[in-house]
Amino acid sequence: MDIPRVQLVRQTAPQPAVADPAKATRELWLGSKTAKRIKPGMKVAVACGSRGINNYLALAKATVDAIKELGAQPFVVAAMGSHGGATSEGQRELLASYDLDEAHLGVPVVTDMGAENLGANSWGQPVWWDKNALAADAVVTVSRVKPHTDFRGKFESGILKMLVIGLGKRHGADQVHSFGTRGLRDMIPESGQVILKKTPFIGGLAILENAKEETAKLEVIDRDDLWDREPVLLEEAKGLMGKLPFKGTDVLIIGECGKNYSGAGMDPNVIGRMLIEATPEAETNDPRIVRIGVLEVSPESHGNATGIGLADLTTNRAIAGIDQGPFRMNNLTARSLWRSKLPIAFETDREVIAACVETCWQPEFEKVKFCVIPNTLEVVEMWVSGPLAADLKGHAHLEFVGEPIALPFDANGNLVQEKLFPHSVRGRRAKGH
Repeated sequence: MDIPRVQLVRQTAPQPAVADPAKATRELWLGSKTAKRIKPGMKVAVACGSRGINNYLALAKATVDAIKELGAQPFVVAAMGSHGGATSEGQRELLASYDLDEAHLGVPVVTDMGAENLGANSWGQPVWWDKNALAADAVVTVSRVKPHTDFRGKFESGILKMLVIGLGKRHGADQVHSFGTRGLRDMIPESGQVILKKTPFIGGLAILENAKEETAKLEVIDRDDLWDREPVLLEEAKGLMGKLPFKGTDVLIIGECGKNYSGAGMDPNVIGRMLIEATPEAETNDPRIVRIGVLEVSPESHGNATGIGLADLTTNRAIAGIDQGPFRMNNLTARSLWRSKLPIAFETDREVIAACVETCWQPEFEKVKFCVIPNTLEVVEMWVSGPLAADLKGHAHLEFVGEPIALPFDANGNLVQEKLFPHSVRGRRAKGH
């Protein structure tokens, strides 16, 4: 089967960015009303999660250092629910993969999985919270605010979700997810009310990223302002996030899926597929993609291929790289099982891509609309076929670079992703960065 030639297209819309994230974070904490709640000698837990965040170490360390400047004694607690296989060792490994460890932060990092029951929420359901955070004099969070991959609501991914699910540990994550999307949308705020009444949480650093995954905005939200400010920042985040610049295409090839790119492995907000049990796909979902192929699972996922089922086709090596422990734990806890059903697999990338083209419901090869991206987080650059490029001509913020080329494959028939996307996570990884 032939594979379309492709041309590089780059999105050029201006992006807001924070010039010095570490400096801005320190100044925001020290100038916040939350800082007035921190007294000398207090033990302050800094909650950090498993999501990939640009400048994560700089933001976390600036938070830790600001707390030290206020005379308190900070330490880091893992706030990632059941990720890392729901084990202390797995969660420590995940934090360390972002350099969030004692060596880089200069403070203890606590990843115990113990949680205490705070009482019942308005649904009559127990609310769980990290025992080490609960024992601290104060707790702050370092949280990215962004659209969630599973549901739409006033609160999605952000500080409140980290308080309920992240610091809820295995019990809290399981409790909320057991109700499906209504638990995420409707019960998180109810459990959050209990947490604000019964825990020492005092405020959080809200992080927004632009379409280039750069730090676009930072804000320290005091506990008293959480209900008003986080929904406003969520709407801002929706406007900032990277998107594919077309309404639909026949084939989308994704180089890597992974937890470092999205909680769902491949962000449904980008690919237009939700794939949630007993929930119809919204007719308004964009883009509408007929066939999706994913080639690898990122090493940063540590074998957790959650969301791989959002693709239709994949490779044998992607399937072979799955670690059943964290994979099962994350998916059984989240209860979104459709997304992680295993796609049909082939030995080589070339076979995956050819099969996507052959089965994309466009039998006229010269009309196939085809796109390649490195992952669903980095979508500023993409390679597209001629018919898709024709659709994109005249777009105000797109740059067409060079001439069309044949996709580069190595001797084993696998795509040389580093050549297509030298500035991507994979490209930087290959260079040792």
